[in-house]
Amino acid sequence: MPISRCRDLATGSPDYGVSILPRSLAYAAAMSDTAAEPAAGPPPGGIRAAAALVLLEAGALAIIALALLVLAFVGTTTRLWGAVAIVGFALLGAVVLALCARGLLRLRPSARSPVILVQLLAVPVGYSLSAQAGRPLVGTPILIVAIAVLTLLMLPSSRQALDRFGQPPAEPS
Repeated sequence: MPISRCRDLATGSPDYGVSILPRSLAYAAAMSDTAAEPAAGPPPGGIRAAAALVLLEAGALAIIALALLVLAFVGTTTRLWGAVAIVGFALLGAVVLALCARGLLRLRPSARSPVILVQLLAVPVGYSLSAQAGRPLVGTPILIVAIAVLTLLMLPSSRQALDRFGQPPAEPS
């Protein structure tokens, strides 16, 4: 079935009468298949601040990974390949975070989800390091940065700038 016919069925065009799909599917069927045009101006301040914090996280992760690499070769470890694998995974995470920060600055909607996922994972890590493990100097900054990035990305101006589809379609009557 062609996409245009599916949209006609979903939105309840005059040719087909009442919509046969639930309201949420009708909304999705009425959306465009292409991304909205990129914004002409610079990103809002909330997105710039969130991207800076994500870039800071990427840099911190890269520094920690390099420190772990040095400790793996200098120290006495019985599982060198395991330590090198952890370092590689941390460096991969740093690269992904840096690319996501770049995507946020370019107002790419696809950059928001991985950033939000990482921050949602960082909140319990920061809390457990601060409150349960007795390492507030490590956990508190993680927790504060994660909450700040989540808050900045949920600001109305940030959400509007990163909205993939622009304005929602008009409600069918």
